[in-house]
Amino acid sequence: MKHTQPLLSAILMLGAGLALGACAQGPQPLAPERIAAIIASPDRSQADRTNDQRRKPELILGFIAPWPGMAALDLSAGGGYTTELLARSVGPSGAVYGQSRPATPNQRPPAQPEGGAASPAAGAPAAPPRPPSPVALAARAQKMREAGVAAAPITAIVRAFEDPIPPELAEGRLDLVTLMFNYHDLGHMGVDRAPMNRAVFKALKPGGLYVIADHSGRPGTGISESGTLHRIEEAFLRAEVEAAGFKLLAQGNFLRNPADPRDKNTPDPPMPKDEFVLKFVRP
Repeated sequence: MKHTQPLLSAILMLGAGLALGACAQGPQPLAPERIAAIIASPDRSQADRTNDQRRKPELILGFIAPWPGMAALDLSAGGGYTTELLARSVGPSGAVYGQSRPATPNQRPPAQPEGGAASPAAGAPAAPPRPPSPVALAARAQKMREAGVAAAPITAIVRAFEDPIPPELAEGRLDLVTLMFNYHDLGHMGVDRAPMNRAVFKALKPGGLYVIADHSGRPGTGISESGTLHRIEEAFLRAEVEAAGFKLLAQGNFLRNPADPRDKNTPDPPMPKDEFVLKFVRP
């Protein structure tokens, strides 16, 4: 019996050490198997599954590395393809916001809708008008609720890109902000991107992530071809974001296509566009 107390003390000390180690690790990102299950969910729409072929969501989510319970904001949410994937990923203990700018008379929408759908072929019937982003996000949230999906609530945010974060989230309340394939559009929309990036920096917690994907432009073109070729120079985008205080954490090359000459909106002969994915961190 005299050895019982030292043995009990050792077990308690080991348990405490393991608990501290688990806390030090912080939130754990979704496992690849969980990401695959989210993408394979039978209630996802056929339109989203078609977009999956080009968007490679299993690779993008793996690169972002979301975790249950995180607070995420999807800038330029559009129809909500990425917003819904984030809501499924962070689960009901998390929160997801989808931002769009207020509608204005004669506003020209991005030529390539969020989700990456290709332009219709010549002679093909025109696609029906897309619903406003808040309406599309509400429909997605309702559809997931009806299907019993364990997803985060989706809150639509309608604010200018220059000031995209509502006051209740503006001071270090977010873990993640995404901007998928629409940063270039901010150029031909005339958006001042510097205050937008500063607002994102301020809204993220220290260690928070800002993930941007876009269509790659040629060196030296900056954002000048945003309204024609719908491309942006990667180095130009990176410099703008880093000017707000962000540090580049990782580069995703899984959507790269070195064969794309990057001199047309749609490569000819047809091929995937060269695209980059950048993960920035707030120090």
